[in-house]
Amino acid sequence: LAFLDACVRGRTNILISGGTSSGKTTLLGVLSGFVPDDERIITIEDAAELRLGKPHVIGLEARPANVESRGEVTVRDLLRNALRMRPDRLVIGEVRGGEALDMIQAMTVGQEGSLSTGHANSSPDMLRRLETMILMSGYEMPLRSIREQIASAVDLIVHTARLGDGSRKIVNITEVYGIEDDQILTQDIFEFKQTGLDENGKIVGTL
Repeated sequence: LAFLDACVRGRTNILISGGTSSGKTTLLGVLSGFVPDDERIITIEDAAELRLGKPHVIGLEARPANVESRGEVTVRDLLRNALRMRPDRLVIGEVRGGEALDMIQAMTVGQEGSLSTGHANSSPDMLRRLETMILMSGYEMPLRSIREQIASAVDLIVHTARLGDGSRKIVNITEVYGIEDDQILTQDIFEFKQTGLDENGKIVGTL
């Protein structure tokens, strides 16, 4: 917790990955709470779930098209507009499509300390999912160029999981530290190791 607090205050770009109901949005809310109070946060979500108890928060929410197929406002639209609103931090509820490219580019051009979540089974899987989502954006980009942008934008991946006993835990904190031979280089800083079960059948272990 102290490490993640320091990372948020130190303006690292953090992606939270995990499966369905693994606690990604809850953790995103916790990490957003470490942002200093004098910073302006813009949240971008498909459906407004985040409740940040901060003085300078602007919440943007996507909107589906009406019955006449008009009026749609996508996460991508919101992300582009958010950059004109002088944000100190961008908090993107979840990336699941072409907006990943806009997010990565925002992270590399001055939006340090951005936070987001994504569905993935592991930290390396999150990077592969990002590649796929960027390709979905419609821009023709060589894979090496995509990986270079991801490696320069993302500093940390925090992977959450719902364990067999129903508890939700951070199971990996992974550093993204460069690119070599067209591969993104990562290393685990923390990894959860199960050591056994307590008297209530709950999983116990250490990071």
